[in-house]
Amino acid sequence: GQIVYSIAEETERGASVGNIAKDLGIDAATLSARKFRMITGSSKQYFNINASTGALSVNEPIDREQLCELKSVCLLNYELVLENPLELYRMEFKVMDINDNSPSFPLSEYHINMPEFLSPGARFTLPSAQDLDEGANSVQNYTLSPDEHFYLEMQTRGDGSKYPELVLKKALDREQQATHRLVLTAKDGGNPPRSGDVPVIVTVLDTNDNAPEFEHSVYRASILENSPSGTLVVQVHATDLDEGPNGEVRYSFSNTTSADLQRMFSIHPHTGEVTVNGVLAVQRPLLEMLIEARDNGAFGMSSTAKLLVEITDVNNHGPEITITSLSSPIPEDAVPGTVIALLSILDKDPGENGKVTCQISENLPFQLKPSLQNYYSLVTSELLDRELISEYNITITATDLGSPPLTSQKTVWVQISDVNDNAPVFSADAFNVSVEENNPLGAFLYQVSASDPDIGENGRVSYVLRNSTVAGSALTSFLSMNLANGSIYAKRAFDFEQLRSFHFQVEAKDNGSPALSAAITVNVYISDQNDNAPAILYPTSQNGSVAVEVVPRLADEDYLVTKVVADDEDNAQNAWLSYHLAHSSDSTLFQLSPHTGELRTTRSLRSTDFLKHKVVVVVRDHGDPPLSSTVTVGILLADTLPQALPDFDDSGEAPPLLNATNIYLIASLACVSFVFAAFIFFLAVIRL
Repeated sequence: GQIVYSIAEETERGASVGNIAKDLGIDAATLSARKFRMITGSSKQYFNINASTGALSVNEPIDREQLCELKSVCLLNYELVLENPLELYRMEFKVMDINDNSPSFPLSEYHINMPEFLSPGARFTLPSAQDLDEGANSVQNYTLSPDEHFYLEMQTRGDGSKYPELVLKKALDREQQATHRLVLTAKDGGNPPRSGDVPVIVTVLDTNDNAPEFEHSVYRASILENSPSGTLVVQVHATDLDEGPNGEVRYSFSNTTSADLQRMFSIHPHTGEVTVNGVLAVQRPLLEMLIEARDNGAFGMSSTAKLLVEITDVNNHGPEITITSLSSPIPEDAVPGTVIALLSILDKDPGENGKVTCQISENLPFQLKPSLQNYYSLVTSELLDRELISEYNITITATDLGSPPLTSQKTVWVQISDVNDNAPVFSADAFNVSVEENNPLGAFLYQVSASDPDIGENGRVSYVLRNSTVAGSALTSFLSMNLANGSIYAKRAFDFEQLRSFHFQVEAKDNGSPALSAAITVNVYISDQNDNAPAILYPTSQNGSVAVEVVPRLADEDYLVTKVVADDEDNAQNAWLSYHLAHSSDSTLFQLSPHTGELRTTRSLRSTDFLKHKVVVVVRDHGDPPLSSTVTVGILLADTLPQALPDFDDSGEAPPLLNATNIYLIASLACVSFVFAAFIFFLAVIRL
């Protein structure tokens, strides 16, 4: 809620403003019981509330001009805080201006020097009056005492402000009258109106008929409020059409510029540079000064320009955090949105530097919600859990929007009271167990673990296997479990070749009332052992006889004799097979591929080769240790399949020592040797 009152300044003490209980719809009889209090940032308490009737009255008269200076709207902000339940109301008092200040001029009298040769129409700037009142109660018009040589005319500057000018109506004659005494009157628009007078003394001079002229009628500048002494604000420039000393311009602050501003700033008389001369101890964001340019003629002429200096606020006030109300401890089952504390956060800087953002750590189950202006409510944002965190130190960080920003922190200690609300929690989403096959009976497989943050019986956890089947049999025929610590044991040996994996669920239950429970899936993976030797599928022998392969009598090189095919029931490297020749009746005739098991000839067969051969092939896996199997293959060199296979117990049968082919070869070699010897003998005879 918010309510606005209007009150005229200087209202006497005890005057009634309103009835806060009636205006806000509050039972006045409950104000004392609800510990009402008024909060304000002002140093004085201007208003009182009667605790019995709720009547709001003036405690101290208000001087609007002292309180708000030159602000167009003067507001006093109060907050009314009530407890049981906690409520906050905002009260705004608009202080209305009355015409209690008369216009005044900075000096008691003003002097103007005028050359006698000036033509009618010449203009001279007159001083502006100041009135602390606002609006219609401020200065509205000026009047000039009647004079045949002068009249008054109002002019408007570039920023819209008006000022009086003295206009020459009739040429002056110093010999007839050297001095003219005028009275300038400033009137405000109050009812009744107020006025202020100042004498204007015009001295008629001879010579120097041109006054300096500024480049701009209004100069604007902006500086930081913490600018050091010597900082350049602006450089003004005026020109004078006269020559010599009459055209030399000197700069100074006009007499209408307040003494405080002349102490804070200085102006170089020759360059026109305006610099900071001290600490800028002002509360107004815009300062107004008049700069005078005067020539060095015997009868110096001058003109003025307005300088508007905007004081840019520097962020030199940090936010102030005040805890207005706090509720602690709170139960852990408090619903989200429960109000814990009410905070007031203020920053004395104006503008963006006074705007504040407020936050707390993101990992806390609390949040800040804006309430009325400059107020925040600290509320729960989610369900609490005392077993996880029994108390919180909530650090509230307030940061303004200045550059660089300033930050303030306040810590609120909140305790959490306990309720029974936690089920057991496993340390993982699922457990994976690996066990080698052929394990001993009763072997320890795994220990599941669940934690319950509750205390006492509510935190004591027991474990049980949920009913299920594995490979058509009850789970309890495979496993057993320790109810107290969750250890799982094997009740039988596993065989990888029959069962490679299975899963089951374990339930953890606390001892609370009612009991809370949780379940988890346990995946059991059975790893392989090298417990199966390779099985040779081809070639096979029957009744212990040797497997026989028939090869053409004159087969070519790389002829495929046979391919040994084997299989291993194990897995992975335990089933990776390689083939090796353990024995061969002729090691130069056959070769075996270690990867494919193909038995091939290493060269073309000859008629002189044995007709029978025997090789022993070893098939070996890559287990640790490796297992192997062997097969004996009998090889018969024949072009046709014989009716009866020979016996391969011996290594082979030798061919005749001499045959027709061998005789032909011996004869050919002898003839070639004889011809070569005869040729050598013939060459020797010719040489001799």
